[in-house]
Amino acid sequence: MADAPTPAPLIFDRALVRRRRRRAQALGPATVLLDLVAAELAERLTAVLRRFAIAVDLGTPGAAVRAALARLDTIDAVVAADALAERSAAGKIGTLVAADEEALPFRDASLDLVVSALSLQFVNDLPGVLVQIRRALKADGLFVAALIGGETLTELRQAFAAAESDIEGGASPRVAPFADVRTLGDLLRRAGFALPVADSDRYTLRYGSAFELMHDLRRMGATNALVARRRTPLRRPTLMRMAEIYARRFADPDGRVRATFEIIWLSGWVPHESQQQPLRPGSAKARLADALGTREISTGEKAGGDQ
Repeated sequence: MADAPTPAPLIFDRALVRRRRRRAQALGPATVLLDLVAAELAERLTAVLRRFAIAVDLGTPGAAVRAALARLDTIDAVVAADALAERSAAGKIGTLVAADEEALPFRDASLDLVVSALSLQFVNDLPGVLVQIRRALKADGLFVAALIGGETLTELRQAFAAAESDIEGGASPRVAPFADVRTLGDLLRRAGFALPVADSDRYTLRYGSAFELMHDLRRMGATNALVARRRTPLRRPTLMRMAEIYARRFADPDGRVRATFEIIWLSGWVPHESQQQPLRPGSAKARLADALGTREISTGEKAGGDQ
């Protein structure tokens, strides 16, 4: 009897993630980061010269991404798959399906395009999710996602660590351990995607204070949802010390503080025979030296000088 697969470690409290998103909607969501990502996603898809009959927007908060998809002439139908299945006056675009990112309801080989923005960094089993996405896509289907990267909120992370060390004698986890470009690119390959690409953008947003940043994070639904988070309320002396350190280390001359957001972009195709394939070793029909207009140097021969 085969051993059961090892379950993914529980890093994020998924129920809390959903509650935080509902709170963000009630507060009035802060969408500046999502708007930037939606515009960049549309630009990237515009460069893809093919048509997509069915596109799924997976787990993205709000309507910015599916609105951007609906404006593209190369996409026929947009489906939003979201655990909250939110609908707002600005979000009545396409079809909504109640679905958790970790348990997709789509048939194998049924979709042409899957996109996701600022959502998949909060799943516990990202490798498993990527495999599900690859299976749901048709041959030559495309996956594009934007995730929060490991350099995000580095200023807040440092300020909290220093403040807790000063006031409480030790630090607790307050900012999620997001992955880096290389790790996410490797996950794409392991999930079976062809032509995988991973790259990153960095945005610097500025705020009047660390408190304004934290308020915006609540309105993004992006506050601490780690399973290992400290369950006791944040002490006021620690919070004030954090804000003081943040302002001293990360303020611009005008007094406004910086907050870094790293966005990692992933893209990959489901394998298909029409895709470009690497040449077999030794099958090249032209020499690199000829293409570069240089003299080829054999193994063991020294460059320059008489032999």
